[in-house]
Amino acid sequence: QVQLVESGGGLVQPGGSLRLSCAASGSISVINVMGWYRQAPGKQRELVATISRGGSIKYANSVEGRFTISRDNLKNTADLQMNSLKPEDTAVYYCYAEIFFRLWNQYWGQGAQVTVSS
Repeated sequence: QVQLVESGGGLVQPGGSLRLSCAASGSISVINVMGWYRQAPGKQRELVATISRGGSIKYANSVEGRFTISRDNLKNTADLQMNSLKPEDTAVYYCYAEIFFRLWNQYWGQGAQVTVSS
């Protein structure tokens, strides 16, 4: 009953920028946390950034200062602005949301490929 739809991603040169968006829809009472995790080939999925409903933000050390996460509580959307991209940022980025509707559940988007290459 809940969908997380991601948009954005693509191919960019080192130093470039991309913007990822995530929209939650369906049976939702409240979204506690939204954010992104990423997974590179052969690697474990790792946290990129999260933001709570109240605005508390967590960034991975590797992206802090380069990425900015934001959300719109009324529209149930989140955005990740990625600047100064590095080849090490290449991964599939998965939107994440912790959503309450009768119970708390964890949801994942379909993934967006981000490739940083010269």
